[in-house]
Amino acid sequence: MVVPKQKKLHKAKITEISQVSKTLYYIKFKPESLFESKPGQFVSILCPNHTLRRPFSIASLENNEIGVLFKKKGSGTEYMAGLKIGDTIDFLGALGNGFKFDKDKKSLLIGAGVGVAPVYYLKKEIEKAGGDNRLIVGFMTKDEVPSNMSFDEIATNDGSLGLKGSILDYVEQEIFFYKPDVIYSCGPHIVLKTITEIAQRHSISSFVALEKVMACSIGVCRGCVIKLQKNGTTVNASVCQDGPVFRGDEVLWQ
Repeated sequence: MVVPKQKKLHKAKITEISQVSKTLYYIKFKPESLFESKPGQFVSILCPNHTLRRPFSIASLENNEIGVLFKKKGSGTEYMAGLKIGDTIDFLGALGNGFKFDKDKKSLLIGAGVGVAPVYYLKKEIEKAGGDNRLIVGFMTKDEVPSNMSFDEIATNDGSLGLKGSILDYVEQEIFFYKPDVIYSCGPHIVLKTITEIAQRHSISSFVALEKVMACSIGVCRGCVIKLQKNGTTVNASVCQDGPVFRGDEVLWQ
């Protein structure tokens, strides 16, 4: 695999791993060299007996320790769930383009499912800068909510924790009461599409971190291409290289 010069391969030691909900795991690892990233960027981890690396949004970066939230759903993530403290992993990153924020603007952050990871990281960075933000998240049930993260509001589809229903049911309510200047979100396609539409109705800028199946993670295979509308022209963009963060109103939602 050809790795662009500006990207860097890392070796890292596992410093923490735990199951933080019925469906989610949280892993921390410390690279041997200094690591820098922005919320919305991701790492691509090498899993034994897999040709392609597995991409994961960065959920935290503190004291050069990277945190990743993931759901065990295949052989790659099963390998990760079985890692122990002190084990060494090989990863590529930080990859992609992350969120940009203005600490002087009120930011509404929205995450759904494992998509809470990059907006949780964004929340921490906005807070470090002294900015005003509010993070609301949605899960199917309380058993899926990660125990190691704190949120300003939680919605569960079955009403077992927090508000009852989809997080989408409460976006306009949040806009009415919080009056954000900008909305940042990550989650399934339909969630991001709907949030973008709501933001446009209220003339609020929105930025989305897209969840997309990736193969190479570095823009070579073109397997994660989407279409954007820029200056009246339709263009192709790779989620892994040009994103995963895009302006919501530029994405041509299918």
